[in-house]
Amino acid sequence: MLIGNGDYPVPHDLPPIHKNVMDLGEALAFRGFDVTQAMNLDESSLQTTVNEFVKRVEQAPPNAVTLFYYAGHGLQVDSNNLLLGSGANPTAPRRDLLARSLVLQQKLLAALPPRPQALNITVIDACRTDLRNALGDGEGLNQVEAPVGSLVCFSTGAGKPAVSPASADQNTFYTGALVKLLRESEGHITFNDLFRMVKEDVENTMLKHPLAAIRRLAQNPFIADNARVQVPLTVSAPAMLGLPALQPMSPQEEADWLAIQSTQWPVDLLRLCQSFLTSYPNSIQAKSVMVYQAGAQQALSVLRNKEVKLFRTSFVLPQPLPSQLQVNAGADLVRAARGDKDAAARIARLHRQADTEQGQLRYVGWLQYAGGLGNGIASYELALYYREAAQPLLAAQAEAQARQLGYSPPRALGHARK
Repeated sequence: MLIGNGDYPVPHDLPPIHKNVMDLGEALAFRGFDVTQAMNLDESSLQTTVNEFVKRVEQAPPNAVTLFYYAGHGLQVDSNNLLLGSGANPTAPRRDLLARSLVLQQKLLAALPPRPQALNITVIDACRTDLRNALGDGEGLNQVEAPVGSLVCFSTGAGKPAVSPASADQNTFYTGALVKLLRESEGHITFNDLFRMVKEDVENTMLKHPLAAIRRLAQNPFIADNARVQVPLTVSAPAMLGLPALQPMSPQEEADWLAIQSTQWPVDLLRLCQSFLTSYPNSIQAKSVMVYQAGAQQALSVLRNKEVKLFRTSFVLPQPLPSQLQVNAGADLVRAARGDKDAAARIARLHRQADTEQGQLRYVGWLQYAGGLGNGIASYELALYYREAAQPLLAAQAEAQARQLGYSPPRALGHARK
């Protein structure tokens, strides 16, 4: 389901939205999706369309991959992410904005059935403003946690604007990168890796842009990942994509790839990735290995921070765990080594359940690690922990980090002691 809202009062209109929806629809159809498109929906039509999509997802086979895409104005009110109906003025009073918007968390993310055997993908290219207005102050969308079996992707970081070109002949930076990589990527690339490639493409494109204003507003796309299985893109013949034929992996190359897939410590992962790329620069898995390498580098930079009390011996799971939980947690441990902030937060919560001093220490360390990777929700959780432990200075520091990362906690989680 692709929804594009570009019809807003001038100067808040968004000319690229129609092209975004058309181009992305073609790219997704090429990948085997059954695509439905809708343009310029007011708040009532937006709610109806989302409800119909949720019903379709409920009726879909358990292994079906679903994707919801919204491009238009998005904003945050009282920590809620709002998708603004067509025709509304983004600068209207908050009461009016709430009445003319769809609340993303409750009306879509929470309404979609969990898809642990496949994947629900939500993509929000929330063009808060165009370049003429983006240099001003304003709230961007809030951080969220993805439901089980979901991948939630925002075109820009929490609390930050997304830039929309003033031309109807151009895509927005995020959707342009997504369309390009959907068209060019080999079929074995997973959706999880694809969206990390999109994130890197957007950052590199905007940071190297010839216009200083674009460089200043360079977007840092946000990903919330709680996928339980790794789903590849459709398997396409390389010739259809204009790519050279893929060479199968040799037995040693496959063994080295499998070693990377199971590594749970960032230092080891970085070494294995560097070795793999040196030995097999043209491997069919080279692009994914580059994603893991970048994640391991980020993870290592966080672990080197003396404030993060997490060590090699901490990269283990609490015991005992039920068998299915053990499988999911093991996968999260691997992803945490790749710099996955959400997997790190889930590992932290597992340790908190252990009623031991070591479990509590690891809970704190893993929340620190998740916060260092950019998880503002984990940083705020750490602030609440410190507050309960009567450590107000540490609580204030953790809360400041959460807000710096763009996370706005709900009012129910405010400063008052309960």
